[in-house]
Amino acid sequence: MKARLGFVLGVALVLEVGGRPLPLPEGVGDRSGFWRTSAAGGEAKFDVVREPAGERRLMVRVETGCTHAVWRLAVGVRPHARYRMGGRLRAEGVEGGEALMRLRNRPERSEPAGGPGEWREVGLEFDSGAADSVELEVGVVGRPLARGVVAVERLAIEPVAMPPLPAGAITVEVAAAGAPLDERVYSQFIEHMGRCIYGGIWAEMLEDRKFFYPIRAEYAPYGPGVRPSPEAPFPILRASPWQIVAEGGASTAVVMVTNRPFAAPHAPRLSVGAAIQQRYLEIEVGRRYEGCVWARAEGRGARLGVALEGAVPERHGTFAIGAGDYEKISFAFVATTTLHDAAFQLRADGAPVVIGAVSLMPADHVAGMRRDTLALLRRLRAPIYRWPGGNFVSGYDWRDGIGERDRRPPRANPAWTGVEPNDFGLHEFIRFCREVGAEPLITVNTGFGDAHSAAALLEYANGSARGTYWGRRRAENGAREPFGVRYWCIGNEMWGSWQLGHMKPEHYMLKHNWVVDTMRAVQPDFIAIASGQIGRWDELMLRQCADRIDWIAEHFYCREQAGEMSHVRQIPDAIRRIAEAHRRYRTEIAELAGRDIRVAVTEWNYWYGPHVFGELGTRYFLRDALGIAAGIHEYARQSELITAAFYAQTVNVIGAVKTDRSRAAMETTGWVLAMYREHFLGAPLRTSCGPWIDAQALRSPDGRTVRLGVVNPWSEPLRVPLEWRGGAVAGGGRGWRVAGNDPAAHNDPRRPDVVVISDVTAVGPDVLELPPHSATIVEFPLAPVR
Repeated sequence: MKARLGFVLGVALVLEVGGRPLPLPEGVGDRSGFWRTSAAGGEAKFDVVREPAGERRLMVRVETGCTHAVWRLAVGVRPHARYRMGGRLRAEGVEGGEALMRLRNRPERSEPAGGPGEWREVGLEFDSGAADSVELEVGVVGRPLARGVVAVERLAIEPVAMPPLPAGAITVEVAAAGAPLDERVYSQFIEHMGRCIYGGIWAEMLEDRKFFYPIRAEYAPYGPGVRPSPEAPFPILRASPWQIVAEGGASTAVVMVTNRPFAAPHAPRLSVGAAIQQRYLEIEVGRRYEGCVWARAEGRGARLGVALEGAVPERHGTFAIGAGDYEKISFAFVATTTLHDAAFQLRADGAPVVIGAVSLMPADHVAGMRRDTLALLRRLRAPIYRWPGGNFVSGYDWRDGIGERDRRPPRANPAWTGVEPNDFGLHEFIRFCREVGAEPLITVNTGFGDAHSAAALLEYANGSARGTYWGRRRAENGAREPFGVRYWCIGNEMWGSWQLGHMKPEHYMLKHNWVVDTMRAVQPDFIAIASGQIGRWDELMLRQCADRIDWIAEHFYCREQAGEMSHVRQIPDAIRRIAEAHRRYRTEIAELAGRDIRVAVTEWNYWYGPHVFGELGTRYFLRDALGIAAGIHEYARQSELITAAFYAQTVNVIGAVKTDRSRAAMETTGWVLAMYREHFLGAPLRTSCGPWIDAQALRSPDGRTVRLGVVNPWSEPLRVPLEWRGGAVAGGGRGWRVAGNDPAAHNDPRRPDVVVISDVTAVGPDVLELPPHSATIVEFPLAPVR
């Protein structure tokens, strides 16, 4: 008999009859397994001791009296089951209390540890009841105050009795249809943060291509001893990634000059025979790479050598450079081998050369975007993309992102880490939306920004090329036809103290109205989406700004929970809280009378786990995908109020797609979003089910079928009866599923197909078979109404 239990930083505990060890943390600050420490009444010291054989031991040292000094671990359990926990404890000089194991806020506890210095096997049994997690405590407990030293090792848990889980039936009221689920709940959000755009969507292979960071002889772009690897492809850039290569030493071979720079305030000057190079580039045999470099010479006879390790130049790799203004040189290479640590190099000969900007991309890029990433994003079929932030927007000047791309100024990211090269600006965002078949939503800067800049951005996007100043500027930059942007967020999270330009709510309400009024003078019919947060902020916004709000934005992120169902239910619970708050506002706020201000959840997701894919590049697991599926069910239940939702942030940064330097893969959450986007639209039907699953049905837009989404978060298959009321289905159906035996299963660019969508055939109308850890959509034809 096997039982699956708990979740530890993405690692599920698979328990045999004999039990398996509970993972111990690497150190006191390590969250592994939800471990934390607690002491009361005195001072205690907690340690994790690693033995020579690799085994770890928890230690508690109490020198002054404590009522308790314990290690705590949240452990996921299956409801309605019986378990035994056990381990070994050793007590040294414990006085005034006992060393033992117990469950927090429950009566179950072990016998105390043995005599001084002796290891003693301790254990306790418990029934989980309706809970899907318990909290284990091991350490010293005072009677009333204890001191001494306690060591803990070999903690394990095993199921004693696992009766079938009472899943209950799913009941669907076929005739009780609500407001249709808006397809805009499948929208997405991208922000200039981490590797969402640069390294994710954008195809540029070179870091700091415009030389924001000064190139120095000391070379440590990611910090001492840190470099990209397959396990962590995107460490955070902290200094120039360009390395000086010179026979006579690096100190004077390359200097940063401020006379006649290009995009940044300075540019590297390469002396004769000196070179700069950038490593950690991935190239694939037979693939073509193309790029350009802007350079000028300081003297006659200058030549610039361009080389890519493991590749041959398509024509030639040495170019004559004139002594006048910067000139653009284009080049191309074909890889003769596959390398994961290739170097790109620029070398000056004949006379010193100043480099303004340089670019290198795979030749199959799509208008500067990665072809592999775009292919996956098209699978999501998101109807709207929100951009450019996020916290980033409150310090962003949109004018930095227009005009000739190579000459746009690089900036320090105002909200996050690293450099913003401004390669992906408004024109690139519009082209991106067209490539993935989505409408654009633009957030305007109401942090450090002002109403006139927001109105200018609106005019630049939508104004006539003949009749408006900014429309003419757009046409000069290559887009004569207006972009036709309908959706505009007025600021981002302006209620948060971390937000650039944060101010008192009473002052921000004035700014919101000023911005909307100034923008409406340019175009009166755009959809204005206010920055919201349920509570006092929303109440003030809806009282003072209701006539300048079409939608109001809400955000939420969920953390990790030990229990499988608790982890899943966080998402629908958060959506329901938002909807309930806005229903209450509609009855309590007089200014909303006669108005229909809908809710747009412009950021929602889980936010926890290891940052594998750069800044906030968290990995997602199968159990997270199940929570996203349950969230879509809840959006259906709240369809008369919530009009749009934007999964954040699409690529790498808490994203549905993950990339490394040359590959891309759909995350577990991405496959669930793609599956529901394809098969879960229509009018929600009143649906009820037992407490251990999440289910929601809807009637298809053509009225011919019923589509039922069901989440089973448990490690065992469930057989769930189906009951149809007020109508009937005509025989069996078909379906689609994302499932797996391990809730910690995940995809990444090196293993893209661990979790995928599978077809479900021959589904009976009376009983639904749900495999472990699954999100399933089944479709049944509706019987004709007689």
